[in-house]
Amino acid sequence: MKRYGLIGKKLSHSWSQRWFEAMFEREGILDTEYKAYELPTTNNLRRWVSDYHIDGFNVTIPYKEAVIPHLDRLDDEATAIGAVNCVEVHNGLLIGHNTDSPAFLTTLESKLSSRHKAALVLGTGGASKAVGYALQRAGIEYQLVSRTPSVHPGAIGYGQAGLLAKSYQIIINATPIGMYPNVDDTPWPYVHLLDENHLCYDLIYNPSPTRFLREAAARGAIAIGGLAMLERQAELSWTIWAKR
Repeated sequence: MKRYGLIGKKLSHSWSQRWFEAMFEREGILDTEYKAYELPTTNNLRRWVSDYHIDGFNVTIPYKEAVIPHLDRLDDEATAIGAVNCVEVHNGLLIGHNTDSPAFLTTLESKLSSRHKAALVLGTGGASKAVGYALQRAGIEYQLVSRTPSVHPGAIGYGQAGLLAKSYQIIINATPIGMYPNVDDTPWPYVHLLDENHLCYDLIYNPSPTRFLREAAARGAIAIGGLAMLERQAELSWTIWAKR
């Protein structure tokens, strides 16, 4: 039996298990399972991998950065990003990868137009790092936005972000604000500043669409949810694991 899974602190929002189970059934992949594992900390990661005979796993909030010290090495892209969402287990070694960044870029590119030149990235965690790396590859200027900019060098606060909304045509939510079960929350309080020139992307896929995206669409903005990104990063993760 091959065993894969997802680790995080709270996973009631996650659709990863159902995606993999459907893929296994569709592709006729036998003797393979994927489960969600809520871990209170990453400190006992190696014991968890050994005790559950894990062959590979995904990582979600809040562990995309915290998991790194427990890994044996990272691939070049994960090293550059500074965050990991996919771990390969090979000959007892834990090898970190980032499939979030290429998945985000793939799902963003088809929606871009010539007016989309700069982005506000809401959040400063592992997801925002993957987004920032993808935006750099696409040649898009970006600015990180944080509720606590004083502890995140280079980030600005939300008040300043509101002042920049007209000149930054892409707004990306890389925070968990608005995720199930807190579906009435929104990371972007300046709905009145959005218009048809904006592209709003929410990495959250549960709910779909989020309040942020519903409000953005009502203002005429292009609204992109996180489900396609979830599916693409899962496909890329499976490609890494299946090669073993």
